[in-house]
Amino acid sequence: MADPRIIHVSLDEATILWRSADIEQERRIAIFDLIEENYFAPQRAYADGYAGPYRIELAVEEGRLGIAIHREDGSHLETYVLAMGRFRRPIKDYFAICDSYYQAIRNATPQQIETIDMARRGLHDEAAGLLKERLSGKIEIDFATARRLFTLICVLHIRN
Repeated sequence: MADPRIIHVSLDEATILWRSADIEQERRIAIFDLIEENYFAPQRAYADGYAGPYRIELAVEEGRLGIAIHREDGSHLETYVLAMGRFRRPIKDYFAICDSYYQAIRNATPQQIETIDMARRGLHDEAAGLLKERLSGKIEIDFATARRLFTLICVLHIRN
């Protein structure tokens, strides 16, 4: 019986060099929300018919995103590798707007915060659409899952 969802997410901690309290909170929320509700269906048929649930590990190495997919029992199924070139700009822009948002929360008016938050959500939505497109034919995900995965991909790209 198919159960196309993620039940556990881990990030390659060796990839993450530094993160602020704000980023750590974003990571915790993204993982919690992802586990609570997601749609994740690798499109490859496994020989034994396995169709979820899945445990995944995300890692970035040499400009590539690795999505290691495991069975519920932890045994490895496969790893997808995506070139991150098309994500460089959205990730950079997302970091910049998040910095503005975190500063605004502390100092700005509610209207200014709302404006920045709308721009942040718009950028996040565009990046989620790009992720869905890049995974097309490999892993089927819904939009909410793509948004949360993009947040985690950003966490993996923090350098200082």
